[in-house]
Amino acid sequence: MKAINTDLPVRISEPFANLLASLVKDVDGHAVTLNFRDESYSAEAGGYRPVEIRLEWHSEQWQINYITEFCYVGTGHFAELAKAIDFDFGSGIFQTNFGVFAIEIAQDMYTIWEPNFMSYYEMGVFKTTVTPE
Repeated sequence: MKAINTDLPVRISEPFANLLASLVKDVDGHAVTLNFRDESYSAEAGGYRPVEIRLEWHSEQWQINYITEFCYVGTGHFAELAKAIDFDFGSGIFQTNFGVFAIEIAQDMYTIWEPNFMSYYEMGVFKTTVTPE
């Protein structure tokens, strides 16, 4: 199985890295986008927020370029998906609804985000799509 680089400004757990590695084990190419969707998620009913993860192939391993969680902003016909949480390792920034910050201060938020994501994934709430480039 191809390795996931976990040498990042936030601590990526081994189970999370293993999950990503298992999803891209058969991918050939220089990049891959993973989409995790709760098909019943909507602005009106709520649900589990969609997540997108981009990996890029460098130095014989996958590098996490970004992890973005989306949420609906607005209501009714005016609701649209927007970034709620963005760990952008490629650009070195961490973004929330409260602003844009250096990625190095994202550890506390990441420590909350990752186990929640893993729990939702293990519960089977997401339809997962793997898109190689």
